[in-house]
This record gives sequence, C-alpha cells and structure tokens, in this order.
Amino acid sequence: MSTAPADPQQPKISPNDVLRFFLELFAFVSLGIWGFLAFPLPWPGILIGIGAPLLAILAWALFVSPKSVFRIDTFGKALVEIAVFSAAAIGWWTLGQPIVAVVFAVVAAVSGILNGRKELAR
Repeated sequence: MSTAPADPQQPKISPNDVLRFFLELFAFVSLGIWGFLAFPLPWPGILIGIGAPLLAILAWALFVSPKSVFRIDTFGKALVEIAVFSAAAIGWWTLGQPIVAVVFAVVAAVSGILNGRKELAR
C-alpha cells in the first residue's frame, strides 16, 4: 500500500489561518454595524455603514490577502491588519460593548502575533 506524496503547491491551512479568516469577516461586519448604529440614519449612517467595511475590504485585498495586488513586507501587512482590527475593536467600544471590543482585540492580537512569527520564520 503506497501513499501519494502531498502536493507541494497545496498550501497548508492551519487552525490559526481559519481563525484569522473569521476575524477578518467579523471585523468587516463589525465596521458595518458600527457605521449603521453610531451615526444617524439615513445620512451619514448609510454612507458610513456601507463605506467603512468596503474601505477595510479594499485595504485588505490590496495589501494583506494571499493574492494581494501589491506585495509588501510582513511589517506593512501587519500595519494594515492592525488598522482594520483596531478600527473594529474601537467601533465596538464606542457602541458601548467593551467586552466584545477587548475579547476581539486580544484574540486578533494573539492570532496576528502567531501569524507574524510564522511569516518571519520563512
């Protein structure tokens, strides 16, 4: 019985990679919730509720995603990631949800540190 060798092109997905994906989604949704709840509707609430997550998604796609448009170093990616995750945490804080803000910020920071160590080890 032989086993086929693993495909060298297939990226290994770690549990932290899955966590980071859900953190990204949570941050984008959080920014939308913040925009709709923190500002009066219809204007500027609708504009910020749609614009804030779109801006974060654009920054993520341009600089941080695995298939990003611009290739930047690990520290540049970390700065964009910190900006997006911090904005989401601050949004929860301003909405009067400090527990959600702190838990999200701590989980995102630990996940980011683990990811940064992995990237720098390459």
